[in-house]
Amino acid sequence: MTAIRKVLVVDDDPAVRKSFDRVLTGKGYAVITAENGEEALTKLGQEKYDVVYTDIRMPGMSGLEVAEKVKARQPWTPVVIITGYGNDAAEARAKAAGVANFLHKPLSPELIEGSALDAIAVPAAAPAPTVVAPEAVVEEAPAAKAGGVLGLLRNIALFVAAPFIGLAYIVALPFVGIGALAYFAFSAGNTNGRFKLFAQLMKHTAMVIAAPFFGLAYMILFPFIGIALLLWMGGKAALATLKS
Repeated sequence: MTAIRKVLVVDDDPAVRKSFDRVLTGKGYAVITAENGEEALTKLGQEKYDVVYTDIRMPGMSGLEVAEKVKARQPWTPVVIITGYGNDAAEARAKAAGVANFLHKPLSPELIEGSALDAIAVPAAAPAPTVVAPEAVVEEAPAAKAGGVLGLLRNIALFVAAPFIGLAYIVALPFVGIGALAYFAFSAGNTNGRFKLFAQLMKHTAMVIAAPFFGLAYMILFPFIGIALLLWMGGKAALATLKS
């Protein structure tokens, strides 16, 4: 089903408005009329039109001003100037504003219908799309991808290693405390001969007890430290590949 074309006719002469309404309505157009430029701009702000007709001479805002304002607000909307005067300067100004055509009075039904078909057949001017330079894409995309790869690898390594780091901390914490006590005892023994032997005994006892646990913590953590290093090296390699 073909969409109904909407036409806005701006003219202070009711006979002209009725002529457009009679001719174009019978051809399947929806014709909306306005008596002056202010009313026309108000209606343009309320809905979209497929073509705008405006008389060149009207009280208040002229048809040239209407055309310029329409093209400034909606450059894709065709504007047709209706004129009964052969003024070259006015036509030059209208062309500079981007009007689609001129209709010279007197108007015939064939002239009105033909002008509507011609105006609507012209492709609408759409805003130009923003073009991004290829160099900018080439420079920014690898950095963004590399950052995502490295972040993913880092998060995987932390997720895998976190429980084992926590286990090593739990195992080592008591022995750190024992070592601290032994150190303080040894320091006190240096100033007091009676405690020297006791401090040395505490120190060696702490080392003997803690050694296997530190070894266990090292055995647990070492593979994950290696995995983390491999992930880091792999991430750097991926970054270098994406940059090249």
